[in-house]
Amino acid sequence: MGLTRMTTATTVTVEFYGIPRQRAGRSELTLAASTVAEVLDRLEQACPGLRGLRDRDGHLSRHYLLSIDGQSFVKGLETRLTVGQRLLLLSADAGG
Repeated sequence: MGLTRMTTATTVTVEFYGIPRQRAGRSELTLAASTVAEVLDRLEQACPGLRGLRDRDGHLSRHYLLSIDGQSFVKGLETRLTVGQRLLLLSADAGG
């Protein structure tokens, strides 16, 4: 019998600032995700205006910055999340 890897989703809230807020059409969204990559997938599903959060290589697009709890910027999309964390999605463009 093979082992099945189960992922337990965590409830996190994404806050939108500047251009991402305009594109999302809201100020924040609470969703279930275990990693930053899952957050991006769910954001693009829930907010079609945010399509293109990743570049061709699967990394966060250079047009965006993503911070965890306002303490550090996300480096890798496989970063694991914990219950109650807040991710801040910002425009990396000047004035955004």
